[in-house]
Amino acid sequence: MGVAAHRPPWLLSTLDGYRRRWLLSDVIAGLSAGAVVVPQAMAYATIANLPVQIGLYTCIVPMLVYALLGGSRAMSVSTTSTIATLTATTLVSAGVAAGSDDALGSLMMLTLLVGVILLLARACRLGSLVENISGATVLGLKIGVGATVAVGQLPKLLGESVDFSGHGFFRSLLAVGQAFESANAATVALSAGSIAVLLLLKRFAPRVPGTLLVVLGGILLVWLGHIDGLGVDLIAPVESGLPTPGVPDFAQTTALVPGALAIAVMAFLESAAVARSLRQATEPQIDSDQELFATGAANTVGSVFGAMPAAGGFSQSAVNQGAGARSQLATIVTVVLAVLVALFLGPVLSLLPEATLAAMVFVAVAGLIDIPLLVSWARISRVDFWIATAVAAIGLTAGLLPAVAVGVVVTLILVLRELNVPRVRVTGRRGDSIGLELERGLYTANALANERLILDTVAAAEQPVRHVVLGLRQQEVMSITVLDALENLDRELSQLGVTLHLAALPAAASEVAARTTWFSALDRAGRVHDSVDEGLTATQASGASGDVHPGEVPEER
Repeated sequence: MGVAAHRPPWLLSTLDGYRRRWLLSDVIAGLSAGAVVVPQAMAYATIANLPVQIGLYTCIVPMLVYALLGGSRAMSVSTTSTIATLTATTLVSAGVAAGSDDALGSLMMLTLLVGVILLLARACRLGSLVENISGATVLGLKIGVGATVAVGQLPKLLGESVDFSGHGFFRSLLAVGQAFESANAATVALSAGSIAVLLLLKRFAPRVPGTLLVVLGGILLVWLGHIDGLGVDLIAPVESGLPTPGVPDFAQTTALVPGALAIAVMAFLESAAVARSLRQATEPQIDSDQELFATGAANTVGSVFGAMPAAGGFSQSAVNQGAGARSQLATIVTVVLAVLVALFLGPVLSLLPEATLAAMVFVAVAGLIDIPLLVSWARISRVDFWIATAVAAIGLTAGLLPAVAVGVVVTLILVLRELNVPRVRVTGRRGDSIGLELERGLYTANALANERLILDTVAAAEQPVRHVVLGLRQQEVMSITVLDALENLDRELSQLGVTLHLAALPAAASEVAARTTWFSALDRAGRVHDSVDEGLTATQASGASGDVHPGEVPEER
């Protein structure tokens, strides 16, 4: 099965090298993943108090767009428990009432904002930067999400019809207490049975699509057993048909932006993590920028059709890969399955008990509360442990959106702190000349610290130093701040009777530096070299101090 030569490299890239014999594997994998992702997406829609067909729409448009543009061969893109919870929190924080006429328009606007943010990040090539968000932040957020959503599902498991997941952990706890007073025995029995089936299948028969069996069981109990007559609530009637284009509601745009930022960060982090974990050794490396583009486009196009924010989901992706997916053709099969469900099974899905979906969500999010991993981190890295704990605590008290913000800020602070630690290595010593190498490039925040370390290193030398050859191999980007710092270093060394030489400066940085009077004079004086070793040799050949006198380079630019 050949791939058209005129196809752009970013379109259907997972079909590169495709073989006809893989087609059956992709079809089976797509059907297997569909058995998980379709009912799961319907359940996740209820987290945000949205109609279940919104979950179906998320299995159609965003999934299809990612199949065309994504680089992971096995990843399945729909909504996830984390994204659905952040969606619920964002809509509630923006004052959007569940089930109101403007709820769908606000959802479309939120999904559009997520897509636009991801596309802007791609345009700015921020893929690697976003991936710097620490694992501790992600773990803390998942614990907060898992606890909040799990508690929010308890009222439904007891017979209440209201979902409190978007209102926070403690509000949900209060609702649980109230729900106990009016618990419905039939609903409790159905919930317990559904949870037991899901857990037992996950433990002893992981290849069996437990979510599909639970959905079928719930529908049969209503259709044949008429358990709805015992007070078991059913989901709202499911409209048959495909998603139709619409226009987002711009009225709540400003209020939705903070949540959209948090969802965009988590959507990319989840997608990138899933894509990398599923990549086989023989497959191409995952390109962060391509994933940003594919996920951003999936959300942007999906927003027009009323889809929820979408990201790569681990459970359905793992099923996809485990069933033999060789390309995104498997995802297209899943999309076809979702289309058939949306077109023909609306009346059947309308028989589904709310407690069945709540049980599916409860089991899914309970797995996010990974306390054993958190405890193990306490022994390995106290810093990561406290970051994860703090993010989880903030998520449970102040809310999930502040938790994302705090986690991102703390991560960036830690990254900057690590980058700002000066690292200078002595690479050689010849007579009164010393060779130093900066192990990290200079920039605004670490220039002064590195300058001080260089001066301290010269002062601590066992023998007098007359020449310092500074290797700048890592200095890919040259800025005015860095040039000022280097010129100031030259000045301070000259006052100590030491001459500064620069070496191994990359071509791009050297081109910028050459536009200044100071660096040009340094170059004319023979104090710019291709390597540290060459610089050390040059200082000895010049007679240790003979031709070049410290401080003779003009200071003005």
